[in-house]
Amino acid sequence: MTKRDYYEILEVQRSASGDEIKRSYRKLAVKHHPDKNPGDHTAEEKFKEIGSAYEILMDAEKRAAYDRFGHAAFAQGGGAPRGGGAAHDPFDIFREVFGQSGNGGGGGGIFEQFFGGAQAGQPQSRDAKQRGADLRYDMQIRLEEAAFGCDKEIEVSKLEGCSECQGSGAEKGSKAVSCRDCGGRGQVVSSRGFFQVSQTCPRCRGTGQVIDHPCRKCNGEGRAESPTRIKLKIPAGIEDGSRLRSMRNGEAGLRGGPPGDLYVVIHIKEHEVFEREESNLFCEVPVAFSIATLGGELNVPTLEGQAQLKIPAGTQSGTAFKLRGKGIPSLNSSSRGDLIVRVVVEVPTKLNSEQRAKLTEFAELMGEENSPMNRSFLEKAKNFFR
Repeated sequence: MTKRDYYEILEVQRSASGDEIKRSYRKLAVKHHPDKNPGDHTAEEKFKEIGSAYEILMDAEKRAAYDRFGHAAFAQGGGAPRGGGAAHDPFDIFREVFGQSGNGGGGGGIFEQFFGGAQAGQPQSRDAKQRGADLRYDMQIRLEEAAFGCDKEIEVSKLEGCSECQGSGAEKGSKAVSCRDCGGRGQVVSSRGFFQVSQTCPRCRGTGQVIDHPCRKCNGEGRAESPTRIKLKIPAGIEDGSRLRSMRNGEAGLRGGPPGDLYVVIHIKEHEVFEREESNLFCEVPVAFSIATLGGELNVPTLEGQAQLKIPAGTQSGTAFKLRGKGIPSLNSSSRGDLIVRVVVEVPTKLNSEQRAKLTEFAELMGEENSPMNRSFLEKAKNFFR
């Protein structure tokens, strides 16, 4: 049978870098891993296929030989280019990503927890307890709530321990026994030429144990879907995109295992008046032409209500004023940011005859000495008119 192109298998271009190949392999391996597709032989074959492709393309010597000769480069070497080469463990990338030692000793690392299995040849603990999955919840809050903190209550539908069997998965009087298919290891090993592939035992689903009489309420799962209300405390000064961890509020563990955690991702709604930059707030406030010219006081909004801002005479449009301590409290600190107010001079749009006459008289009385900005601009612009 004609072999597929390795670049096509890993869904990358022939010019792809090592990091691009690694990312694509990681995504595809998770998608087609036998543990996530129990009983699916097509997924198992795809998993082996992408493992073989990754082995070749992540080795500079093998990749060069493949680019030059194609699959014929390995016709004699069983996957190694002329001159031989060590076999690649397709799980190395996950051990690298999740920090597993890979020395073959001790209990399973995060890699095993992620797929719910164990290394081949290592029997699982007899109680077959597995930690529950972590959950994510996206919460939207107002800027005022983010600034000063608040208490929230959310409802999450998740797997909780079965009330009938207390999470054991067995009917009363029944118990779990060692799986005869995998000998209690939770993994079965099959050989494919030079490779040995370890996958989750389809009978016990990686637990190493089977239950003769499963609980009728949860079908032996030990868990059942249930809505749960959870209280959360949002700290003052929290930023958009922050993630709060609520320990042990994830899904219940398998066969009475510990629950996972709940991660709440905070999204702050866009405010109608204020824009936030770290702990500072920014806003634009219109000011009457008369106040900007003669000076006076202006009411400006803050998160806690109105504040008085003194406008000096001759204030120009776009001038920024700082109100210290009127911004956002810093997270886990007693300090607080500032409110930056940018004033925009409001020009009247509709004038009656009397107002127009007065304004015309005012303009005639102004003279050039009261227009320093215009005079400076004209001086700079002279070069354009020569």
